[in-house]
Amino acid sequence: MFVSWSSIHFLPVIIGGIAYMMYGGIYYSLLLNKKKKENETFLTNQSEGPFKYIYSVIIAFINSFFLALLIQLIGSEQLLVNTGIGFFFGLVISMVYLKNTLFGLMSKKSFWIAVGDHLIIFTILGMIHGLFM
Repeated sequence: MFVSWSSIHFLPVIIGGIAYMMYGGIYYSLLLNKKKKENETFLTNQSEGPFKYIYSVIIAFINSFFLALLIQLIGSEQLLVNTGIGFFFGLVISMVYLKNTLFGLMSKKSFWIAVGDHLIIFTILGMIHGLFM
């Protein structure tokens, strides 16, 4: 199989990137507000400045594009199958977080937050790409 650059649907890549950013903003805003209400510190070691936001925007579109590429390579044109591909993509990323958690590189709480985030958003991205096939 090969990638046909002209047959990649860029509208769902753009919609997926925007959805990724919106979802991330909502997901983490809800978590941060919950933690503030509980007077619990959360994300105490995050970086300062705007770079993390710029990077997040770029990653949103790159992830949407990579999922579009994967779906095209697989050749699926079914909504349910593409949704499953998105879920599987999120599951693979979650396994990396599990490895990091097992080696003590991140807390179990952070692990569950990251896994929830990735499983949901990649399933949504798969659905978005599936709607345009």
